[in-house]
Amino acid sequence: MSQKTIHDIAHARAGDKGNTSNISVWAYDPKDYPLLKRQLTAERIKSAFPKLFTGTIARYEMDNLHGLNFVMLDALEGGVNTSLNLDSHGKSFSYLILSLPIEG
Repeated sequence: MSQKTIHDIAHARAGDKGNTSNISVWAYDPKDYPLLKRQLTAERIKSAFPKLFTGTIARYEMDNLHGLNFVMLDALEGGVNTSLNLDSHGKSFSYLILSLPIEG
């Protein structure tokens, strides 16, 4: 049996503004929100993808909506107008975060 991932309990949306990426992660079921909060921290994201997220990451909890919002500074290699990255909007970041295994 394969290990469960964040994707098994949540979905995500990505956005960007300049050189800042914004990823919101939402629990499918409110009962999984406490697990999501424990599993998905700014520190875990930064340590899982250290070469990708070199700036600061802030996590904002939206308890009423069972979601987490991550704001990642300096994450888009300068932003859409200056980056040569194929994913200059950072849309794939949400999939990377959802692919993290659920630990413990």
